[in-house]
Amino acid sequence: MNKIYSIITAGLLCILATGCKKSFLDLAPISNSNASNFYKTQADFDLAVNAAYATLYVFFAPQSGVSYFSEQMSDNATIYNVNGIQADKKAFKDFTLNSSNSQVYLFWQQSYRSLFNINIVLDNIDAANIDAGYKEQVKAQMRFLRGMYYFYMVQMWGDLPLVTKTLTADESYTVLRSPKAAIYAQVISDLQFASATLPLASAITEPGHASKGAAQALLGKVYLTMGDKTQAATALQQVVTSGQYSLLPQYSSLWIVTNKNTKESIFEIQFKGGAAGVPLSDYYPEYVPYENFSITLYAGGMNQVTDDLYNEFEGTDPRRNITISLGYNNKAGVFIPIKYPIKWTDVNAPIINSREASANNFMVLRYADVLLLLTEATGEPSYLNQVRARAGVALYGAAGYPSTTYPTLDLAVEHERRVELAIEFQRGFDLRRTNRALQVLSAKGKPVTEQKLLLPVPEIVRQQNSAITQNPGY
Repeated sequence: MNKIYSIITAGLLCILATGCKKSFLDLAPISNSNASNFYKTQADFDLAVNAAYATLYVFFAPQSGVSYFSEQMSDNATIYNVNGIQADKKAFKDFTLNSSNSQVYLFWQQSYRSLFNINIVLDNIDAANIDAGYKEQVKAQMRFLRGMYYFYMVQMWGDLPLVTKTLTADESYTVLRSPKAAIYAQVISDLQFASATLPLASAITEPGHASKGAAQALLGKVYLTMGDKTQAATALQQVVTSGQYSLLPQYSSLWIVTNKNTKESIFEIQFKGGAAGVPLSDYYPEYVPYENFSITLYAGGMNQVTDDLYNEFEGTDPRRNITISLGYNNKAGVFIPIKYPIKWTDVNAPIINSREASANNFMVLRYADVLLLLTEATGEPSYLNQVRARAGVALYGAAGYPSTTYPTLDLAVEHERRVELAIEFQRGFDLRRTNRALQVLSAKGKPVTEQKLLLPVPEIVRQQNSAITQNPGY
């Protein structure tokens, strides 16, 4: 912890330069601002808020901890070849992680670095001599981000050091792991504040900034994860009745590169693409099979689709061909049958520094997700059927629905979430939320145990502070 916070304090406050009126999409990071004299004006906080939002690029990256935990540690995705330390990356899909895994340590560092950029804004905003209404909006946005990050982190690690302010190196030694209940209490507090304070989506002037609907949708998912279906339904119904969101008529429209921040999108990470020095979307090249070089200049080989996910789609479901490619022809014209995700394909991306400068946004929360969560929370299939109707497949309860395969509404929701939200960083979290992970993954040959459903605490962290405990089983 000492090392992590020393690194953070020394240079990872990615304050964004070049004009405070610009979006974080137009700005390049610098790291030489002095926190002691920086946080004074609204312009200063505009920059700091942009820096906090910029952490989304790391937290939800194609090879982020959220990606590995949700897709590799489920039945959706695999790795054949990938850049980096292959053994450490393949350990996720094989459930052979250990506390010295370099990726786990990287994800831990990235998570707490992201929280630092958020907490430093919250630490300084009240003392600034600026408009009170602006302060409240900044606090609500930062608390939304903090609540969201801790929600993902607590599912990944369980008990966690709960850091809600910037810490000195000495202070970091005193912050040990808080129980999950305390983490969830902080998440609820942050998201309740954000829900009460943030404006509706229609009033958001800066694309990518959090809205009331985003906070309510995430709060509903948190309550559902905690087993409180009543509170979950209340929060999710607020999203529906707000009138701010709707399903797009065509599923395929969601994945058009230029279709950004649509009526279906509730919280979306913004990528500009097309030029050096702006945020580039890496989902397209990262998810192309490794070393083919016939589709992209760079091919990451991440989250290659399993046959099991491919076969989950009903034969008439058009979402399968929109989601998954069956393979590719290499330069010799030989077809290579490796299934991979194609939702974020950007074939017209310009080439910058020998790599596709893709511009696809990434939706963390979308309306179809909310509708399916509402069926889970209420037992009412009409929400699920809105999603199926948009896809053009048989409705639950109607003739033609595969009721033999999915005989209960719970299984119908599980199936629908898997195909509707495939490779959108949902599956692993879904299986754990519904307590289905052990049953489903064990039946598919994964050597998973209850203890292995969490990540280990990195050994380096425990070497730096021996009072930090380890998760059982590691």
